[in-house]
Amino acid sequence: MTATERTGADPLAACRISPAVDLLFSRWTTPILWTLSQSGPVRFVELERRLGATGKVLTQRLRQLERDGLVQRHYYAEVPPRAEYEITELGRSLSPVFAALAEWTDEHLPAVEQARDSYTGPLPR
Repeated sequence: MTATERTGADPLAACRISPAVDLLFSRWTTPILWTLSQSGPVRFVELERRLGATGKVLTQRLRQLERDGLVQRHYYAEVPPRAEYEITELGRSLSPVFAALAEWTDEHLPAVEQARDSYTGPLPR
């Protein structure tokens, strides 16, 4: 039984961007897409090195991004085998979103950090 069936609430109706947030803002998705949008095609081992992700986690996330049409994998049957990943046009269409977030971060993160420093209430567990 889904949450909608259980509660009668429709999360999509409550917030239209929830599916996009779930898709894009996981622990590794944003850094992967950012790196690929800035660098062009990148080999798996290079992504692993740049991001500091484990091979298992990176493989899982890249497969999900490939399934969602945001990343394309190119396999080269060489010795040793080589795989490169690049952002697709669909993935590239997120560039304005990431640019807006980067701008917001540059402009507002100091205020967020100041608010955190001055907060005296109970901290979340």
